[in-house]
Amino acid sequence: MSFLGGLFGSVCEIDVLLNDAETRKTAELKKEDGKVEKHYLFYDGESVSGKVNLNVKQGGKRLEHQGIRIEFVGQIELFSDKSNTHEFVDLVKELALPGELTQNRSYDFEFMQVEKPYETYTGVNVRLRYFLRVTIVRRLSDLVKEYELIVHQLATYPDVNNSIKMEVGIEDCLHIEFEYNKSKYHLKDVIVGKIYFLLVRIKIQHMELQLIKKEITGIGPSTTTETETVAKYEIMDGDDIQVPVTHLLLFFLYKSFCEYFVS
Repeated sequence: MSFLGGLFGSVCEIDVLLNDAETRKTAELKKEDGKVEKHYLFYDGESVSGKVNLNVKQGGKRLEHQGIRIEFVGQIELFSDKSNTHEFVDLVKELALPGELTQNRSYDFEFMQVEKPYETYTGVNVRLRYFLRVTIVRRLSDLVKEYELIVHQLATYPDVNNSIKMEVGIEDCLHIEFEYNKSKYHLKDVIVGKIYFLLVRIKIQHMELQLIKKEITGIGPSTTTETETVAKYEIMDGDDIQVPVTHLLLFFLYKSFCEYFVS
């Protein structure tokens, strides 16, 4: 089973074969253009190993190079400035010294117990990605091919997960308290909460709760914030509802939101 492959015209075909390609799980990755692709899935601390296969396409001709290498890269890039990327992981394996290729060659590689501190993510303005990059160094222009990988983090439950309480209102008119059963949630959790009406001296026509995803990129003046309403739940609706001054307790449930990254 081939893990993607690339053609560089009639010069050389580069292909990467993972050692455990037949048994390794895959996951879906949403690209910048909205398309969904499947790539091999890795976790923090797992090794990445396989073969780089080079198929020389120019029959009888020599392919001179200044060296061949493969890199394991973890990278963060802003869509607005792709020339300014941050590589938080960059491991290099030299596959061949300077020389020439006259026939097909295969090179083994292995990155042992690779630290992958963050999870793969594609957002509105930023992308965090992992990939293998094969480079055939040449005098005029290098031959480069990249192969996407997906990284998931195995979450652990926090030792402390206290409930959250908040207060909102209008002085002498409305006083409401919100309570959430805990402060940290798994993506497949159900969020359970309570709403207390402690003081109501105005008529309420409508109440709803929203689950919002927020993405913050950049530092200082260049900070950009994108928000998206993931879900919206109506908990009260009517024409000029008059809530009694006595305590009113409402229970609400947020559905599972495992398809979303929520901050």
